[in-house]
Amino acid sequence: MLHLRNIEELKSDWDELLDQLNTQFDTDLDLQGVIFLIGVQELGQGARDFEKDEKQDLMHIATCKLLSQFGYYLLKGLDEEGWPHWELVQKLPRMTLGEQDYLLKQAVIDYFREQGLF
Repeated sequence: MLHLRNIEELKSDWDELLDQLNTQFDTDLDLQGVIFLIGVQELGQGARDFEKDEKQDLMHIATCKLLSQFGYYLLKGLDEEGWPHWELVQKLPRMTLGEQDYLLKQAVIDYFREQGLF
């Protein structure tokens, strides 16, 4: 269940999650890096080298998965290569970049909690 956070709670949870992921992957991730990881997880084919267009597709998969928590996307199914395809079911409202980051960070935190990883 999606938990709406105030800005202080979001920052605290986000920093804690990034610390955990950065330690686990021995790297310095940002929001885009975390979204990429979620895309790899959602694809379910394991870590491997991805082509540039595949990386963009992974980011799209993750964004759709994250925004599905708010009812914006619905999973339509997998193609013959196992890639998930999503349908936009509700248009997103106009948001500033800061509001977009806030929304995505909330969804990322809840995603990792749902997965039992945070």
